[in-house]
Amino acid sequence: MEIREKLTADVKAAMIAKDSVKLGALRMLQSAIKNREIELRPEAISNDDVMGVIKKLVKQRKESIDQFKTAGRQDLVDQETAELKVLEVYLPAAMGREQTEALVTEVIAALGAKTVKDMGPVMKEVVARAQGTADNKLVSEIIKAKLV
Repeated sequence: MEIREKLTADVKAAMIAKDSVKLGALRMLQSAIKNREIELRPEAISNDDVMGVIKKLVKQRKESIDQFKTAGRQDLVDQETAELKVLEVYLPAAMGREQTEALVTEVIAALGAKTVKDMGPVMKEVVARAQGTADNKLVSEIIKAKLV
Protein backbone atom coordinates (compact mmCIF):
# COMPACT_ATOMS: atom_id res chain seq x y z
CA MET A 1 0.00 0.00 0.00
CA GLU A 2 2.53 2.58 -1.04
CA ILE A 3 -0.11 5.28 -1.65
CA ARG A 4 -1.47 4.94 1.87
CA GLU A 5 2.03 4.99 3.36
CA LYS A 6 2.84 8.18 1.45
CA LEU A 7 -0.48 9.64 2.60
CA THR A 8 0.32 8.90 6.25
CA ALA A 9 3.77 10.45 5.91
CA ASP A 10 2.28 13.54 4.24
CA VAL A 11 -0.28 13.92 7.05
CA LYS A 12 2.56 13.92 9.59
CA ALA A 13 4.51 16.45 7.53
CA ALA A 14 1.44 18.70 7.25
CA MET A 15 0.97 18.52 11.03
CA ILE A 16 4.56 19.50 11.64
CA ALA A 17 4.35 22.33 9.08
CA LYS A 18 0.98 23.44 10.57
CA ASP A 19 -0.48 23.49 7.04
CA SER A 20 -4.18 23.35 7.91
CA VAL A 21 -5.46 23.28 4.32
CA LYS A 22 -3.25 20.36 3.32
CA LEU A 23 -3.91 18.57 6.59
CA GLY A 24 -7.67 18.91 6.19
CA ALA A 25 -7.60 17.63 2.61
CA LEU A 26 -5.39 14.69 3.52
CA ARG A 27 -7.53 13.73 6.50
CA MET A 28 -10.62 13.89 4.31
CA LEU A 29 -8.87 11.60 1.82
CA GLN A 30 -7.87 9.17 4.55
CA SER A 31 -11.44 9.09 5.77
CA ALA A 32 -12.80 8.39 2.29
CA ILE A 33 -10.28 5.58 1.82
CA LYS A 34 -11.21 4.09 5.18
CA ASN A 35 -14.92 4.23 4.24
CA ARG A 36 -14.17 2.43 0.98
CA GLU A 37 -12.15 -0.15 2.87
CA ILE A 38 -15.14 -0.80 5.14
CA GLU A 39 -17.44 -1.17 2.10
CA LEU A 40 -15.13 -3.78 0.57
CA ARG A 41 -14.83 -5.98 3.64
CA PRO A 42 -13.92 -8.83 3.95
CA GLU A 43 -11.68 -8.26 0.88
CA ALA A 44 -8.64 -6.04 1.31
CA ILE A 45 -8.56 -2.67 -0.43
CA SER A 46 -6.31 -2.55 -3.50
CA ASN A 47 -4.30 0.32 -4.95
CA ASP A 48 -6.87 0.53 -7.77
CA ASP A 49 -9.62 1.05 -5.18
CA VAL A 50 -7.56 3.78 -3.50
CA MET A 51 -7.00 5.47 -6.87
CA GLY A 52 -10.73 5.26 -7.53
CA VAL A 53 -11.42 7.08 -4.27
CA ILE A 54 -8.89 9.78 -5.13
CA LYS A 55 -10.35 10.24 -8.63
CA LYS A 56 -13.85 10.50 -7.19
CA LEU A 57 -12.77 13.20 -4.75
CA VAL A 58 -10.93 15.11 -7.49
CA LYS A 59 -14.03 14.97 -9.68
CA GLN A 60 -16.17 16.24 -6.79
CA ARG A 61 -13.79 19.15 -6.22
CA LYS A 62 -13.86 20.13 -9.90
CA GLU A 63 -17.66 20.06 -9.97
CA SER A 64 -17.83 22.09 -6.76
CA ILE A 65 -15.48 24.70 -8.19
CA ASP A 66 -17.73 25.12 -11.24
CA GLN A 67 -20.83 25.47 -9.06
CA PHE A 68 -19.19 27.94 -6.69
CA LYS A 69 -17.96 30.06 -9.62
CA THR A 70 -21.50 30.17 -10.96
CA ALA A 71 -22.78 31.22 -7.53
CA GLY A 72 -20.09 33.89 -7.19
CA ARG A 73 -18.50 32.36 -4.08
CA GLN A 74 -14.81 33.04 -4.65
CA ASP A 75 -13.90 32.11 -1.06
CA LEU A 76 -15.23 28.57 -1.58
CA VAL A 77 -13.64 28.37 -5.04
CA ASP A 78 -10.25 29.13 -3.46
CA GLN A 79 -10.76 26.52 -0.73
CA GLU A 80 -11.81 23.79 -3.19
CA THR A 81 -8.94 24.69 -5.54
CA ALA A 82 -6.43 24.33 -2.70
CA GLU A 83 -7.87 20.91 -1.79
CA LEU A 84 -7.83 19.88 -5.45
CA LYS A 85 -4.11 20.69 -5.73
CA VAL A 86 -3.38 18.53 -2.68
CA LEU A 87 -5.39 15.60 -4.06
CA GLU A 88 -3.95 15.76 -7.58
CA VAL A 89 -0.49 14.98 -6.19
CA TYR A 90 -1.64 11.40 -5.60
CA LEU A 91 -2.96 10.84 -9.14
CA PRO A 92 -0.80 9.48 -11.95
CA ALA A 93 0.28 11.98 -14.57
CA ALA A 94 -2.59 12.75 -16.91
CA MET A 95 -2.35 12.19 -20.65
CA GLY A 96 -2.18 15.30 -22.78
CA ARG A 97 -4.65 16.09 -25.54
CA GLU A 98 -2.27 14.84 -28.26
CA GLN A 99 -1.66 11.53 -26.49
CA THR A 100 -5.38 11.08 -25.92
CA GLU A 101 -6.16 11.81 -29.57
CA ALA A 102 -3.54 9.30 -30.69
CA LEU A 103 -4.99 6.64 -28.41
CA VAL A 104 -8.56 7.33 -29.59
CA THR A 105 -7.45 7.14 -33.25
CA GLU A 106 -5.67 3.86 -32.58
CA VAL A 107 -8.71 2.33 -30.85
CA ILE A 108 -11.11 3.53 -33.58
CA ALA A 109 -8.90 1.88 -36.20
CA ALA A 110 -8.58 -1.33 -34.16
CA LEU A 111 -12.31 -1.64 -33.59
CA GLY A 112 -13.28 -0.44 -37.07
CA ALA A 113 -15.68 2.15 -35.65
CA LYS A 114 -17.43 4.32 -38.21
CA THR A 115 -20.33 6.21 -36.61
CA VAL A 116 -21.30 7.73 -33.27
CA LYS A 117 -23.29 4.54 -32.62
CA ASP A 118 -19.91 2.82 -32.09
CA MET A 119 -18.96 5.30 -29.36
CA GLY A 120 -19.70 2.97 -26.42
CA PRO A 121 -17.21 0.21 -27.28
CA VAL A 122 -14.59 2.79 -28.32
CA MET A 123 -15.00 4.70 -25.06
CA LYS A 124 -14.77 1.49 -23.02
CA GLU A 125 -11.57 0.39 -24.78
CA VAL A 126 -9.90 3.83 -24.53
CA VAL A 127 -10.66 4.04 -20.80
CA ALA A 128 -9.28 0.51 -20.30
CA ARG A 129 -6.07 1.26 -22.22
CA ALA A 130 -5.53 4.65 -20.57
CA GLN A 131 -5.81 3.09 -17.09
CA GLY A 132 -7.18 6.24 -15.55
CA THR A 133 -4.66 8.66 -16.99
CA ALA A 134 -7.03 10.13 -19.60
CA ASP A 135 -9.79 12.59 -18.79
CA ASN A 136 -13.05 10.83 -19.72
CA LYS A 137 -14.71 14.10 -20.69
CA LEU A 138 -11.89 14.85 -23.13
CA VAL A 139 -11.99 11.27 -24.47
CA SER A 140 -15.72 11.57 -25.12
CA GLU A 141 -15.23 14.91 -26.87
CA ILE A 142 -12.50 13.53 -29.14
CA ILE A 143 -14.49 10.40 -30.00
CA LYS A 144 -17.52 12.49 -30.96
CA ALA A 145 -15.34 14.67 -33.18
CA LYS A 146 -13.76 11.69 -34.94
CA LEU A 147 -16.93 9.58 -35.35
CA VAL A 148 -19.27 11.72 -37.40
